[in-house]
Amino acid sequence: MAIAPPADRMWWRTPVARPEIIWIVVSFLWGLVMFFTMIYWHAYGKQNLSNETYRTTPMKYSAKVDEMVGKFQVRDDNGIPVVRPPAGGDVYMLARTWMWYPHIELVKGQSYKFHFSSLDLQHGFSLQPVNVNLQVHPGYEHVLTFTPDESGEYSVVCNEFCGLGHHLMLGKIYVVEK
Repeated sequence: MAIAPPADRMWWRTPVARPEIIWIVVSFLWGLVMFFTMIYWHAYGKQNLSNETYRTTPMKYSAKVDEMVGKFQVRDDNGIPVVRPPAGGDVYMLARTWMWYPHIELVKGQSYKFHFSSLDLQHGFSLQPVNVNLQVHPGYEHVLTFTPDESGEYSVVCNEFCGLGHHLMLGKIYVVEK
């Protein structure tokens, strides 16, 4: 609300000052630059994941994980099964207070379709040292395609605070040569 009303009741007819026009043009052009930078960065920056999300229930998703573990388990890693799904296949990882289940073994250079969901709380999936980050919500199945290009041991870290044991919530993805 103005302290005093404008002298001319038809204020929209008042000419805009040159400095205001310059700021409007600069702001508009900067907005266009930022808009097209986001599109470019998504396509070429390899920062934003192109993923899919579907509704599910914790029981349905847990059954998918258990089925995958039953079919493709190759060994145990301190009581947690290590699963080696076929190249090009579906990989199911489950987040629950305070663990990632199961551990995964992949073949370098092969693509896999990763599925993530949570049984209880919102968790964050961060694959280290690769820059892959997503939020994992209960009731949703997040799907993304991943092709490891280096062999070694990758850590899965929860980067969304999920309670007292949050700092212990680590998972493993092993990438091996063919």
